[in-house]
Amino acid sequence: MQVCKGSKNIAVWAVALSLVAASAFLDGGTVLAQETAKESTATGNRVFFRGGYGELLSDRGGELITDGHGVAGRNDGTGGYYIGGGTDLMVTKDLWGMMNGVALVGEIGLEFKRWASANVGNGDTTGVTGVSNGGLSKVQLTMLTVSVAPKVKFRQGTDFQPWIIPAGLDFHVISPTSSQINYLDIGVQFGGGAEFRVWKELWLGLDSRFHLASNQTNTVNNFWTAGIYGAIGF
Repeated sequence: MQVCKGSKNIAVWAVALSLVAASAFLDGGTVLAQETAKESTATGNRVFFRGGYGELLSDRGGELITDGHGVAGRNDGTGGYYIGGGTDLMVTKDLWGMMNGVALVGEIGLEFKRWASANVGNGDTTGVTGVSNGGLSKVQLTMLTVSVAPKVKFRQGTDFQPWIIPAGLDFHVISPTSSQINYLDIGVQFGGGAEFRVWKELWLGLDSRFHLASNQTNTVNNFWTAGIYGAIGF
């Protein structure tokens, strides 16, 4: 329980720091955006690839398929890696004329997480169920997430652009399935970060997010991520 609370605190602080960074640069963004507008992306669209560290807020040890209810050890790891990609599609570069230098883009993302792996019992291990007749095997805990989210970018037109995701929609697929054979879930994500123009339309950025799931799989699927990404404007 203490580990879960600690992970949640880290996630909250990561997102909070990103929000503070974005706010700090908002005031100066308008002038700088006007001065450097000619150097900005023609469309503001991006294709990005990201990766880093992710952590579940609750482990999945003791389930039927993850470790055979712990008959030969527990598959209870929570920390691992994530890789993914997606695209940012420009909606408006000035909030429909209300705020210069503040853009709104729509992010569509696809992300894979690998939380843990252990050589343990599973649903087919002899003795776990009345019809199981297999042995121990390597069971990997993974998750696939498809998301759609609004992203607010500050300092539009400059070489340094902080951003926030106030709330986005997640669709999750967990693997292995839960003990009740459920594997689909939905949720919401919150995030923040910043990106820097390296050369022409090549960008590098920092990314941190917290994902709150509805836990419709009878498992707790909340998690956070923090990492880096590269993006190409088009």
